[in-house]
Amino acid sequence: MRTCTTAAATALLFATLTACQSPNERVVGADKVSESDTSRTAKANATPSPTEDEPRGFGEVLTFNDAVGDVTVKVTVLSYEQGIKAQTTADQEFSTDGYEWAALEIKTCIAKGTGGTTRYPWILAYEDGARVEPSSVTYGDFPKPEYPYEATVKAGDCVRGKTVFAVPGNQRPERVLYTPEALPEGAEWAVPKA
Repeated sequence: MRTCTTAAATALLFATLTACQSPNERVVGADKVSESDTSRTAKANATPSPTEDEPRGFGEVLTFNDAVGDVTVKVTVLSYEQGIKAQTTADQEFSTDGYEWAALEIKTCIAKGTGGTTRYPWILAYEDGARVEPSSVTYGDFPKPEYPYEATVKAGDCVRGKTVFAVPGNQRPERVLYTPEALPEGAEWAVPKA
């Protein structure tokens, strides 16, 4: 089953954006994209780059407050798996050649206040500068539990699940970027070598 959704654009500020984009907008740096190189470069540059010296390791928790300071968030990356099999391949879904599904498992907890979370601030970053955003399609045989498109989380509660990406099959991302508006400098986790 193919679905498209409207999701919250930020993890904490509930700003809404339309997540139903063309495959070319979701997969930055794809070989089989009909956009011009200038357009792809502009989109890649529009995604903030974290400024930390060293990326975190999987399981290391980032704790931060939203802009107002009323919500305290704890977030981490738990795992990354590439080569996910599904009823429809990534190449079939996006008319690409050499792409496959990958799953990123993430966990977000609210320590204080009530906040929102979504899968869309999560981005895979590659050594060559390519960046891949989460897929806005889902199939019943994607890895479970799925991270929600959008959820409200209150103090003391957590959300954990897997988000699927269409990725180049012959490459592995080097970092996971987390870029919500509430965290202007972003954060990153290093993807372990296969």
